[in-house]
Amino acid sequence: MAASSKQRWAALAGGVTVLALALTGCSGGSSTANGDEKTITWLVDNAENTVAAAEKVAEEFTAANPGIKVEVETRPQGGDGDNIVKTRLSTGDMADVFNYNTGSLLQQINPEQNLQPITNEPFLANVTESFKPVVTSGSEVYGVPFSTGMAGAVLYNKKVYEKLGLSVPKTWDEFMENSRKIKDAGIAPIIQSYQTTWTSQLFVLGDFANVVTADPNFPADYTANKAKFATNAAAVKGFEHLEEAGKAGLFNEDFASTTYQQAQDMLINGEGAQYPILSFALNNIKVTYPDKLNDLGLFPLPGDDASKNKLTVWMPGGTYIPKSSKNMEEAKKLQAFIASKAGCDAQTAAVGAAGPYLVKDCELPSDVPDAVKDMLPYFEDEAKNSPALEFLSPVKGPALEQITVEVGSGIRSAKDGAALYDEDVKKQAKQLNLPGWN
Repeated sequence: MAASSKQRWAALAGGVTVLALALTGCSGGSSTANGDEKTITWLVDNAENTVAAAEKVAEEFTAANPGIKVEVETRPQGGDGDNIVKTRLSTGDMADVFNYNTGSLLQQINPEQNLQPITNEPFLANVTESFKPVVTSGSEVYGVPFSTGMAGAVLYNKKVYEKLGLSVPKTWDEFMENSRKIKDAGIAPIIQSYQTTWTSQLFVLGDFANVVTADPNFPADYTANKAKFATNAAAVKGFEHLEEAGKAGLFNEDFASTTYQQAQDMLINGEGAQYPILSFALNNIKVTYPDKLNDLGLFPLPGDDASKNKLTVWMPGGTYIPKSSKNMEEAKKLQAFIASKAGCDAQTAAVGAAGPYLVKDCELPSDVPDAVKDMLPYFEDEAKNSPALEFLSPVKGPALEQITVEVGSGIRSAKDGAALYDEDVKKQAKQLNLPGWN
């Protein structure tokens, strides 16, 4: 990606909750009339926080637009839900509005063929400039942000840190030293939750701010098939750190069978001290442990240089309209509401905020969690953050979570894992007809 595009990304004003968005099987793309009232459908994933936020937005939207009722539908998360989205788009049976990924993953649903452009809609002016490239394909913009941005970072238990007299690490060596002291105290230093395989990727994905700091050209060279994880000294370190921490015995003993929810339980209860994860976990923790939420803090995955300690950030998911919608005007009104202060306020009222919004004039409440406050200095200074690779390059392979499970488990070496991932991305790069890959 060109340097100017990277600068737009680095100006990120957002960071937290990017789930895989969409929904389970009702018939979409139609409306029913009750007198003068129209009903439109909105497909979201079935995560508790996603549903709660969508239902609150729908409620407030209808209050502001009495003639339009919004029926929220849900679909599974992950690959099953992803397949439902693709199937419903291909059959013309998609809901009037639906949530889905941004960045490289958006290309998987062929936006130019399937989605309604909103490039010239007045409400798009409310969306921050840093978000628009991740919902753009060709020359058209297709989506508005739903939820906040997020970070790939380390959530840590502040009470454990205080008890052991630890300071937030700003280098990898400091992180490892802290982890050894935590282990000596009889607490699991680094929580891993490989039963929920996607969580295994954070040592690699969350390290990307360190990669691009060391090699600013990596995203462009990677996209052009000129740089590889296995052979780039900066990019391979995420795999190496994962391998090093696993070999040092710094993971929870049951890391192979631990789930995402169990990992959060361990962290909040002080059975584990540090959890590399996407910060949208804070929304779930707020629901399950509201009284303990501020026991947690957040810091970036550290690299080699404390003076260049940066945060890797993720854009929120997007809300889109399929071309098959029979209620285009009403669907655009819902998009406009989501991309407004009222839409942000509705989401905050439902689930709180785990990072900054990517909609202008949206403000965070004063009582945001301490871990979110830890993130804000990195978002406010563009020199202290970088978007994750998937927002700077369309090249992303599907098998990374399986590969990182193997590396973290000691089944595969870091170098072999990185090389295998380099092979994994080739199919997608060729499908996208990227120069240099065929």
